[in-house]
Amino acid sequence: MSEEQINNLTSLYTKVIENIDENPQREGLIKTPERVAKALQFLTHGYQLDPDSIINQAIFHEEYSEMVIIKDIEVYSMCEHHMLPFFGKAHVAYIPEGKIVGLSKIPRVVDAYSRRLQVQERLCIQIRDCINRTLNPKGVAVVMDCAHMCMQMRGVQKQNSSTTTSAFTGLFLENDSTRKEFINLVS
Repeated sequence: MSEEQINNLTSLYTKVIENIDENPQREGLIKTPERVAKALQFLTHGYQLDPDSIINQAIFHEEYSEMVIIKDIEVYSMCEHHMLPFFGKAHVAYIPEGKIVGLSKIPRVVDAYSRRLQVQERLCIQIRDCINRTLNPKGVAVVMDCAHMCMQMRGVQKQNSSTTTSAFTGLFLENDSTRKEFINLVS
C-alpha cells in the first residue's frame, strides 16, 4: 500500500469517526485514523504476496510418500462481509508424489491468503488449491476452525460459536481411511 493510499484511508477514517458523532480532534483520537489505515495495510498485505512463489522457493525432490501434516497454524483474517476479524487454526496435510516443501512455507501460504478480505470457505479452498497446483501431490487436506467476530460481536451474538470448514483432493477424497487418519491426527 502506497503512502498516498495510507493518506486516503486516513482521511476516510477521519470521516468515519465524525460520522459516528465522535470528535476526531479529541486527544485519544487524533492519530487514530492513521493508525487504523496502517493496521488495515498490515491486515490486508496478503494481496501483495504470491502464494505459488512462496512454495516454489523451497521444493525438494524426495521419495517420501506418507502424510505430512502441519497442525495448529494460526489464522487471522477479516470477513469480507463486515470487515471484522475471524481467527482460529488451520490444519494442512499433503501426501507427496516425489516433491516436498520446506515446512515453513505452508504457514506462509496460509498467511498470504488469510491476510486478505475473505470468507473462510474460500480461504480453505485457496490453500488447498495452491498446494495441489505447486506440489502436485497425491492429495491435500485442509481443515480450519475459526471464531468470527461478525457472529460474536454483532448479529446473532453467539460468543462460543466456531466455524469448521474442510477441503480435500486426491487420496483424501478417494480413501476414507486416509481422510479419517488425517482427522484423527488433527483432532
